[in-house]
Amino acid sequence: MPTQPRTDLSFPSRAVRRVFAGAALGLTLLITACATAPGGPQAPVVLGGGTGSPVPPVEGGASSPVGVQPTPPVGVEPTPPVVVVPPTPPKPPRIGLALGGGAARGFAHIGVIQVLEENGIRPDLVVGTSAGSLVAALYASGHNGQALAKLADTMDEATITDWSFPLRGVIRGEALARYVRTQTGSRTIEQMKMPLGIVATDLDDGSGILFRRGDAGTAVRASSSVPAVFQPVSIGGREYVDGGLVAPVPVRYARQMGADLVIAVDISSPPEGAATGDAMKMLLQTFSIMGRSINSFELKEADIVLRPKLTGISSADFSARKRSIQAGRDIALGMLAELKNRILAKTR
Repeated sequence: MPTQPRTDLSFPSRAVRRVFAGAALGLTLLITACATAPGGPQAPVVLGGGTGSPVPPVEGGASSPVGVQPTPPVGVEPTPPVVVVPPTPPKPPRIGLALGGGAARGFAHIGVIQVLEENGIRPDLVVGTSAGSLVAALYASGHNGQALAKLADTMDEATITDWSFPLRGVIRGEALARYVRTQTGSRTIEQMKMPLGIVATDLDDGSGILFRRGDAGTAVRASSSVPAVFQPVSIGGREYVDGGLVAPVPVRYARQMGADLVIAVDISSPPEGAATGDAMKMLLQTFSIMGRSINSFELKEADIVLRPKLTGISSADFSARKRSIQAGRDIALGMLAELKNRILAKTR
């Protein structure tokens, strides 16, 4: 019986399938070898367990992982940033104004203050003796040079004197204290707009005292209490009289208050030809002569000394207030250049 041809419906045949399977295996091995060969495709870089997305390239440059800084070449130190330090501005000196005693001639202090203000020179502190303590207190309370000149126009002996039965002094001095309180708004010494010092003399032991606290009116009264003219002032159980006995121009007290540069205004030199016909004028003249001797030592510590020309003006002459103010202006203007040079020399 003849053999019938085999009708196998599976195609391709088993032999053919073996050929295809062998070819597929070879192709797979070839692809794998290419993928791992140098220069072939690289796997994406994943940082910190990310999703497998490639790190985006750094804008404007080559691709670099986020947070990784370029490493400088080996042996090359990175250049530190340049820090520019601004220069320290110059520090002006702390200026102290020391105003001396001289009764009515104290109006000259006002002229000096006016010129200082007009030229941009403002003291950092002020200290005064006797008449200088009155001007110092008014100035420290906020009165400028022009305001002080207006007060001078209304000031006379009756404003600041109160006569008493002549036991230890013919003038009690309470009127002067009251005047100071009125014109300073009853500020205490430590409440002034500018540091203020007032010098008086302890009558018991002759030592000087610098008032920095307390009632300004009482301190000015004590500082101005010329012995035998004004009654001594009792403060804290001790008696005080005129500060001119120990410091006619309080230069060393200005230093004590912290002044780097001291401007001293000396009005204590006795005026030539001053009248001494009555007992009070003679006493004031004697007091000025004594102060002149003390000042020869005190003023050595000042950086600059202004001596207004008060020839013919008595310590008791309130009518010469305008002349005294002008004398203060004249001496301050005449020494202004030297004063500015001294301030510049002290600036550091």
